[in-house]
Amino acid sequence: QVQLIESGGGLVEPGGSLRLSCAASGSSYRFDAMAWYRQAPGKERELVARIGIGSNVNYADSVKGRFAISRDKSGNAVYLQMNGLKPDDTAVYICNGFVAGWRHNFWGNGTLVTVSA
Repeated sequence: QVQLIESGGGLVEPGGSLRLSCAASGSSYRFDAMAWYRQAPGKERELVARIGIGSNVNYADSVKGRFAISRDKSGNAVYLQMNGLKPDDTAVYICNGFVAGWRHNFWGNGTLVTVSA
């Protein structure tokens, strides 16, 4: 059974940085794409950043220039470097992995990021 496990969340002051990590356990499959989503209280889940085959990446407009997504060579771990954090970035950040052959998305349980003075 494939599980995505996130780490790296926490409390940070505005302008600070955090690095989130997500690794898959129980699988040696290489995800075709991996992504980070976030969900703030009372809001819908939104895509933050996605990295696909060939390291093709895309970002939400709200994080462009501040966040950077990357993945390791194994294809089953993904990272999110977050700089210049703002209070509006406060949310649960959720890791996603997509396997095209199965047409299936895998989700982690999320890690909480709180940006506050």
